[in-house]
Amino acid sequence: MTIAQPSAFSARSCRAVLPDSRLPNLLLHRDQVQRILVIKLRHFGDVLLITPLLGTLRANYPNALIDVLVYDGTEAMLAGNRDVYLAYTVDRSLKRQGCKAQYRGEKALWNSLRTGHYDLVINLSDQWRAALYCRFLKPTFSLGFGYPKRNNRLWQACHSLLVPVVGHNQQHTVLNNLDILTPLALPALITTVTQAYRQCDIDEIDRLSQRHHLTDFVLIQPTARWAFKTWSVAGFTQVINHLTVSGETVVLTGGRTADEIAMIAAILVGCTLPQRVVNLVGRLDLPELAVLIDRAKLFIGVDSVPMHMAAALQTPSVVLFGPSNLQQWSPWQAPHTLLWAGDYRSLPQPDEVDTNTPERYLDAIPIDDVIRAVDHQLVSQATSA
Repeated sequence: MTIAQPSAFSARSCRAVLPDSRLPNLLLHRDQVQRILVIKLRHFGDVLLITPLLGTLRANYPNALIDVLVYDGTEAMLAGNRDVYLAYTVDRSLKRQGCKAQYRGEKALWNSLRTGHYDLVINLSDQWRAALYCRFLKPTFSLGFGYPKRNNRLWQACHSLLVPVVGHNQQHTVLNNLDILTPLALPALITTVTQAYRQCDIDEIDRLSQRHHLTDFVLIQPTARWAFKTWSVAGFTQVINHLTVSGETVVLTGGRTADEIAMIAAILVGCTLPQRVVNLVGRLDLPELAVLIDRAKLFIGVDSVPMHMAAALQTPSVVLFGPSNLQQWSPWQAPHTLLWAGDYRSLPQPDEVDTNTPERYLDAIPIDDVIRAVDHQLVSQATSA
């Protein structure tokens, strides 16, 4: 069991002493930079964890408009984020709609991006699509990562400069993202993850809170994108029963997939005080979930985007973790207790995990240990109040 509190930035700095000599003159005069594009074609949590990079760009390029290019749907992680000017999205569903639909969609996206006339494009992705945008949008300068699997002339030719990824498996994803800025030698470095939300999200949660009389509650998100990251139904049921018998109100959240809805339903079957459990599975958009997490006294969950949201919002958390890389994906600079399945059983290496495996690695974490961690967090809050 690991108990962590917010810590000061102490990992290696991503700033160089002097700017890279290959930088164009424009980037040496930061107040003259007008447009920046950041590309991150990954999942929801990955997009959230680029917000320190976006904040760093905003702090150092005060006159620039910062756009992002992300996968369709993941832009929800940036809703209300004031560092972002425009969010462009790649619609992956076009591949299933035929060649004509895909061509029209790709052309529309390309034409929109061309209007940016970017001074700087930052590619945080390893897809060829992202590299080709760096090449054919013809920005003044572009930065990418020198991924080992892209160690070829074409990848190099698509970027003005590549930044090494040596050591990235040994430090947090936030710092890995910031590493790409090394050649720019920026004087201000932001390491805080920003989970933003809008007034409309607040209004919706206010309505739900009034309807369900939510004022003081523990939020539990048992589900994750991949089932191998989840804990047992019986485990969550017993934790909920422990909380409700102690007088706590529990809010259950989850996504809209059939598997997530089914898991929550199975958990609820064993709840002995269902009147103290509010089931909001499938009811919330991600920015609305952010508001609810922000208001919770405690978050309990697994390695998933809501875990990263709770960390960004500084909501105390109990996190159950499996075979993902702890150095890269643990809650960032936030109060939490982390229970790692690797302390109870052997785990495969992170890059060797079959995401479709039926094995549930987190089931090795004892229910009593989770309950002790939950009680510890609640007592800590009560004594510090």
